[in-house]
Amino acid sequence: MSVDSPRFVHRYLASVLAQASHRISAEFHVEVRKAGLTVTEWRVLASLIGGEGETVGVLAQLAVTKQPTISKVLPGLESQGYVRLQTARSDRRQTVVSITPKGEKLIGGLCDKAMAHQQKVLAALDADHADRLVKMLRAIVGVGPHLGSDP
Repeated sequence: MSVDSPRFVHRYLASVLAQASHRISAEFHVEVRKAGLTVTEWRVLASLIGGEGETVGVLAQLAVTKQPTISKVLPGLESQGYVRLQTARSDRRQTVVSITPKGEKLIGGLCDKAMAHQQKVLAALDADHADRLVKMLRAIVGVGPHLGSDP
């Protein structure tokens, strides 16, 4: 697939990103299911690792999942002891979700496997290009403090 390809879908960034995301995710989601998690549960827990808690709205953005879907999954994760749900101090209408040590233990190994999978996927690029690709994509999606992650 060349940038110079005559086919629109091979030149259109949104299409190429979607295809890459689908391929990478589909391969890794096999591991997620082996761990006994749904893709949504994986996304929620992985989005909480390294943070101090997120509102349900921000968590939905980070997990790339609709808020109603997140809201349906959270009670089960809470009942299993993987997350803690608390009313936000600043706005009692909001719920703050944080991962528990039990949730971190469950998801930590999967995060390691995800990063190993990422390295395999990016093996065709040298390390500098791979790092720059991730940083450029973060810039495109506007990852920053408003989403609770590093700039």
